Amino acid sequence: MPKYLLGTDNGGTVSKAALFTLDGKEIAVAARQTELLTPKAGFVERDMAKMWTATAEAIKEVVTKSGVDPADIACVACTGHGNGIYLIDKDGEPTRNAIMSSDGRARSYIEKWTADGVDKAIRPKTMQCIWPAQPNALLAWIRDNEPDVLKKSAHVLMAKDFIRYRLTGEAYAELTDMSGCSLMNVGTGEYDADVLEAFGIGEMQRLLPPLKRTADICGQITSKAAELTGLKEGTPVAGGMFDIDACGLASGITDESQLCVVVGTWGNNQYISDKPVIDGVFMTSCYSIPGYYLMLEGSATSAGNLEWFVNQFFAAEKQLAKEQGRSVYDICNELVAATDPKESKVIFLPFLYGSNAGMDAKSCLVGMASHHSRSDVLRAIYEGVVFAHMTHMDNLKSFRNMPETIRLTGGAARSDVWLQIFADCFQSTVEIPDGTEQGTLGAAIAAGVAVGCFKDYQEAIDKMVSFSKRIEPNPEMKDLYQEKYYRYKKIIETLDPVWKDLG
Repeated sequence: MPKYLLGTDNGGTVSKAALFTLDGKEIAVAARQTELLTPKAGFVERDMAKMWTATAEAIKEVVTKSGVDPADIACVACTGHGNGIYLIDKDGEPTRNAIMSSDGRARSYIEKWTADGVDKAIRPKTMQCIWPAQPNALLAWIRDNEPDVLKKSAHVLMAKDFIRYRLTGEAYAELTDMSGCSLMNVGTGEYDADVLEAFGIGEMQRLLPPLKRTADICGQITSKAAELTGLKEGTPVAGGMFDIDACGLASGITDESQLCVVVGTWGNNQYISDKPVIDGVFMTSCYSIPGYYLMLEGSATSAGNLEWFVNQFFAAEKQLAKEQGRSVYDICNELVAATDPKESKVIFLPFLYGSNAGMDAKSCLVGMASHHSRSDVLRAIYEGVVFAHMTHMDNLKSFRNMPETIRLTGGAARSDVWLQIFADCFQSTVEIPDGTEQGTLGAAIAAGVAVGCFKDYQEAIDKMVSFSKRIEPNPEMKDLYQEKYYRYKKIIETLDPVWKDLG
C-alpha cells in the first residue's frame, strides 16, 4: 500500500518539494532558488525553464534523501503563488518569461478600468479588487506590446499549473487559482465571457485551459518527468491549489470559525465561509474544500521586506551564519530580542514591493536618530510588517469576529520574537502548525484526498495537521502597540500627499 504523499511549492523566488507520511510527518524537504529578472523598472520576471529545473531538482533531492521507494508515493500535488502569468505554446514551451505577481507594468490598464468604472461593474462576478499583476491586465499589456507572443501562446497558466504540466504533459487550469485572477465568475465557478469582454480581452478565452478542482486527478508522471525527478512513471498528479489555499489546509482551516495569517512576500489574512463576501475585501475566491469561499485581505507588505534588508545590509552576517551552520535570520531575531519595544520608536512602512495604502505609497523609516542601531531598524521592520497585517485584519473585522486563536504560517513562524509581536499586537493566541513547509503540506493533503487515502479533507487534516507551539499575548503590551499602530497609520496619512512626487 502506498505510504507517502509529495507536495511542491513555487513561491516568488524559491521552488520547494517535501515528502510526507499519511499522518503528516515530514520525511524530507529540499529547495532551490530561482533568480528574479528585472529587465525594466517595475518589471519582475522569471525564466520558466529554470523554475522547472529547480523544482525537478528539489523533487529528486527529496526522493533521494528520503530513501523511499518511489512506488510508495501515492500521489503528487503542486501549489504556488497566484496571479502573474505563465504562457506556453501548443507544445508546452514558454512563449516568454513568466511575469510575476509583484510586476507593475500593467498599472495603466488598472487605472483606466478603475476610472471607467469597469472594476465596480464586474465586481459582483469577480468578487475581488483588480491590480496590475493579475492576468487580465497582463494579457491586455501583452496584446498591446508583444502581439507576437500572444499569437504563439496556447495556454495561460499559473505557476503551479506550469509545474504540473511539466510533470504530466497535460494542460489544465485549477479553480482556486483561476478564481483569484479576475478572469471568471467566482459565484458559478466558471469562466465568464462577460468578464473578459468587460476588460476588453474577450478574444483571450481561447487561452484558458479546462478547469479542474484541487483534488481532481490531472494526469500522471511522464517518463521524461520521472527521469528528471526520480518519481515513478505513472504516479497520479492532482490539481493542486493557490498557495493561500495550501496554507489554509495546512493550518487546519475547515470552517469559518478559524482565521489564518500567512507571513511571506505577501501578507495574507484569510478565513473561509459558505457565503462569499462580494464587495469589501481584497479578494474572494473559491476554496479547495467544495462549497466554501476564501476571503482574503492581503498585499505585498510582509516578510519580503526583511529579506530585502538582510540581502542589502547583512552580507557579513550571512557569511557568519553559514560558517556557524545556522540562518542569518537567527541573528536578526537575537538583535530584535535585545531591544526594548518601549524604547524603540522608529516606524517602518513595509512598502518595498507594494502597498495597502495606495499604489503610489513608498517604503520608509521614520523617527531615526543618531543613537539608533541596526537592532532598532530590524525591530521597526518586524513591527511594520505586523502593522500592515493589522491594517488588513481591521477590514476583515467588518465581516467576522476576531477569533481567540489565530493560526500563522510563513517566515515569521520560525521567529519567536516576531510571533510574540503578532500575539501582542492582535491580543490573540497565535498557533503554529507543526512542520517547516506548510505550502507543500497543503498540497500533500490534497494529493491524499485525490487518491482516496482519506475520505475527505476533514479526515486528511485530522490526520496530517498538528499544533505544538502556541504564543500567548501579553496584555501589558496592548496599549503600547496600539499607540505604535496609531503612529504608523498617522505617518501614512501625513505622507499621502507626497507619494506621487517620489515617482
